[in-house]
Amino acid sequence: MSKLRVVIVDDESLARKVLREFLESHELIEIAGECANGFEAVKAVSEIKPDLLLLDVQMPKLDGFEVLELLGPGIAVIFVTAFDAYAMRAFEVHAVDYLLKPFTKERLETAIERARLRIGLTTVRGEELSTAARGPKQHLERIVTRDGSKVHIIPVEKLDYVEAQEDYIALRVESRTILKQQTISSLEAALDPRKYVRIHRSFLVNLERVARLEPYGKNSKVAVLLSGEKLPVSRTGLERLETLLQR
Repeated sequence: MSKLRVVIVDDESLARKVLREFLESHELIEIAGECANGFEAVKAVSEIKPDLLLLDVQMPKLDGFEVLELLGPGIAVIFVTAFDAYAMRAFEVHAVDYLLKPFTKERLETAIERARLRIGLTTVRGEELSTAARGPKQHLERIVTRDGSKVHIIPVEKLDYVEAQEDYIALRVESRTILKQQTISSLEAALDPRKYVRIHRSFLVNLERVARLEPYGKNSKVAVLLSGEKLPVSRTGLERLETLLQR
């Protein structure tokens, strides 16, 4: 059997040391890299292309779910964490296993064998990861996206609007446009509907950025933003927008 190439990701050095010691004696495991945070993990996985990720959930800057969202489908993952609250969400994104610290070497080996059976069969969609990263009944607080080696973390309150562009969405943030591979419908479902409204099939706007509505043609209107930009408003979008603006 060929060796599994593994990358360890945990912000605690002791936790990485324990995993390394458990894995070093395993003849069918190659430790291909170690990372102390999510940014390092995204870079390392892109360069190393391991078979398996041993991934902590709670880390500063980028959490484990956000790391996976940036990496996209095709990477098998075992979550390794001190918190049991994320277990259901981990399996919702098809994690191979979920190890609760502290765990035994035997428990880790069981997870590794599960991973070996699952390698190549695991696919995860960005929408699933984005949903899993939030707790039940929670709204999205930030959006993560990647441009080559650069990672953008966008607090949702900084969004001006979002435009659908085929398989991507264009995030308009402080006069910049950032692309992300995601559907506008899945982002709409993740945001607080009291603050972000779908005004057109191709546009989602931050209500706080809307300055006014103006007529456009005979039977249509546009939303004029504080920036001066104008966005088309559909009939259904107008009803939603007027309802929210009257509150």
